[in-house]
Amino acid sequence: MSRYEAQKRDGLARIGTFEHEEASVSLPAALDTDALFPTLRDRILSNVPLAIDPAFVENYFSPGEGQPATVHPLAASAESGDCVMVANWHTAEKNPRNYAGWLAALKEKLPPDTAWYAPAAALPSTACLLVYSGFDLFDYRGVDLASAQKKFCLPEGEFPASMMETGVCGCEGCREGDLLRHNRLALDRELALVRHYIESGRLRELMEARCRTDAAQVGILRFLDRNYAFMERSLPVVRSVPMRANTAESQNRAEVRRFADRVIERFVPTRTDVAVLLPCSARKPYSLSRSHKLFMSTVDRRAHELIVTSPLGLVPRELERVYPAGHYDVPVTGYWDREECAFIADILARYFAAHPYRRVIAHLEGGALTVAEMAADACGFDLEVTCTGHPTAPESLRALNAALEGERRMQTDIIRGTVSWQFATDINTKGLQIRGKSMQMAVLRGKQQLFSIDPGTGLFRPTFEGWDLIPEGYRIRIDEFVPQGDVLAPGITDCDPRIREGDEVLVEGPLAIATGRAMMGADEMLRSKRGVAVRVRKVKKIGE
Repeated sequence: MSRYEAQKRDGLARIGTFEHEEASVSLPAALDTDALFPTLRDRILSNVPLAIDPAFVENYFSPGEGQPATVHPLAASAESGDCVMVANWHTAEKNPRNYAGWLAALKEKLPPDTAWYAPAAALPSTACLLVYSGFDLFDYRGVDLASAQKKFCLPEGEFPASMMETGVCGCEGCREGDLLRHNRLALDRELALVRHYIESGRLRELMEARCRTDAAQVGILRFLDRNYAFMERSLPVVRSVPMRANTAESQNRAEVRRFADRVIERFVPTRTDVAVLLPCSARKPYSLSRSHKLFMSTVDRRAHELIVTSPLGLVPRELERVYPAGHYDVPVTGYWDREECAFIADILARYFAAHPYRRVIAHLEGGALTVAEMAADACGFDLEVTCTGHPTAPESLRALNAALEGERRMQTDIIRGTVSWQFATDINTKGLQIRGKSMQMAVLRGKQQLFSIDPGTGLFRPTFEGWDLIPEGYRIRIDEFVPQGDVLAPGITDCDPRIREGDEVLVEGPLAIATGRAMMGADEMLRSKRGVAVRVRKVKKIGE
């Protein structure tokens, strides 16, 4: 009997525990798989190439008996709790397009609560990519073969064995002149580092750094990013750490596209027909920066404030505290390359097509102004430019003030904007107010609390009364029981497919309702037989 349960997720990557017979293994890890699966060495007809025609797979492939269950992109079947082995995955890296396609095909067919084994595939230079792709279990065959070939393995690649004598590594193996020992330790060390990055929610940043030394890995990352639907469903809607957008690949992160798509398709802006485009600031949220204090004072509620920034594209003032808008870091050089400009301009053009304004004022310079002009040309509206130098220069601020003279003032509707972005619904905010200090803020109607505001992510946490304002969506159906703690995946009968890890959800059942935070995405909730699905905050029995 085997069992796998993930305790921590970061996209497809997991930290979990695999139990098989008397053994219990914390993953991701490399270990002696011959000891864990002693009958594996006698298995036949499982080592089928990945790039083979379907007829061959149908006629000859065998998943074998017991653990691990061998799978192939054209023949993938397993039970919850199994360990699945993808034979020959070490050959997939040579074809980035197929790598991404094969991975998506396997993930679609296999239960989420299975441990993934990539035999003979793990090297210090490939471990990060493999874990990022959702593999958990590895052996030492890859590094042992490299040792036999007199290769010195590091996360940056494989080098001649003579490099061990240069002092680049001071591990036990290098001190003793033992190449095999060094290579095994290098793999263990890299997996330990990867585990740390999963725990801190920053594996994507490590992946972007590691792939730089290998063109095929860069290609794989880009092909995975192109499959937005596949990657997005496994990514949390919020993180506890800043999103570091340090490379060109950062703008293709599914989280970036999800934020932009929600701004364009869900977000309901404050009611006004005048928009002013403003530059971003290093400090987050923007309104705490010196520059934005000047901008806000000058605009004085006479226009809808939209911040132009890379890689997110456009951040309405209402969403400046919501992850990732209030929690990202990007290198500031003042230079936007053509690809970056085209990417951001497309977001602006799509936003203005969905939300037309009578006037659009660009208080921008440099690359940000270029982006705004590209969007204006694409949408066919006139752009009013108010910068005569730096945006915070006195003459620029005077020009912005003059451009807004005579426009009526309005109150920025943070509640409506955030709820629409978060829950894809438009609510009536008349009589609602945000009260409290920065670390304890809430949305009230009179003395009744409707939402608390998470100070770390900017998301709204509805009370039961708050859920009454949200007519549908973000619901989870459970069996006939009253939750005594967290809701586990086996108790869920149905859920909104839009739910992602970190979303606020309403749990509904015949006997009780509960409010809490999703700990896994909708797909995993419905297809898993174990694991915490919802971290419950409050429960109410039906009829109370």
